[in-house]
Amino acid sequence: MTAQTWRVELHCHTVYSKDCVVNFDAIFRLCDQRNIARIAITDHNTAEAAIAMQKIAPDRVIVGEEIMTTQGELLGYFMQESIPAGLTPEETIKRLRDQGAAISVSHPFDRLRKGAWEEADLRRILDKVDAIEVFNSRCMFGEDNQKAAAFAKETGTLGTVGSDAHSKMEYGRALMVMQPFEGASDFVAGLASAAHIELYSSWWVHVNSKTAKWSKKLGLKPRMWEGG
Repeated sequence: MTAQTWRVELHCHTVYSKDCVVNFDAIFRLCDQRNIARIAITDHNTAEAAIAMQKIAPDRVIVGEEIMTTQGELLGYFMQESIPAGLTPEETIKRLRDQGAAISVSHPFDRLRKGAWEEADLRRILDKVDAIEVFNSRCMFGEDNQKAAAFAKETGTLGTVGSDAHSKMEYGRALMVMQPFEGASDFVAGLASAAHIELYSSWWVHVNSKTAKWSKKLGLKPRMWEGG
């Protein structure tokens, strides 16, 4: 990384996701420790944490959301408000564009994910999104990331990478190294020249997510941020 580039995390979760218990303060500390200049908060089906965190750190946080559509998950960036789950991809994309958001596609071919895409469905909406996620640190099978990267190359689609962090050790394992940007269009323009940092997370991070889900079901949900 040079002084002219940013290390950017484009896919991560907070305590607002049902399978994560990491609070705001912890994420900000990790960004400082791991030299993450910009972080897109992409909780499942809500942008509320991202909006709250951007108010605390407007120069660091990108408001995002990971949205479950009827055919697979999408990642929105530079959003203004939450979009609910369960809409068609086309309606979700329309609502994102109405907000001026940039759009990527989460882990499109991960065989273990509920939010993965059938290739035919992805091809139908490909001209309506800006990028697809070509590397996700939580993919259990490297071939699934490789398929996404090959698909992006074949179709001339821009790529994003992200850690998909749900636990403290994961933030920053996959980063975009980008020229500084302002807003959605500038961000998208910078994707083509970005470098990627791609590190896989251990399989047992998925155990952490299961534990987080059960802790919340048992009423052990942590505070949203320290002191709050």
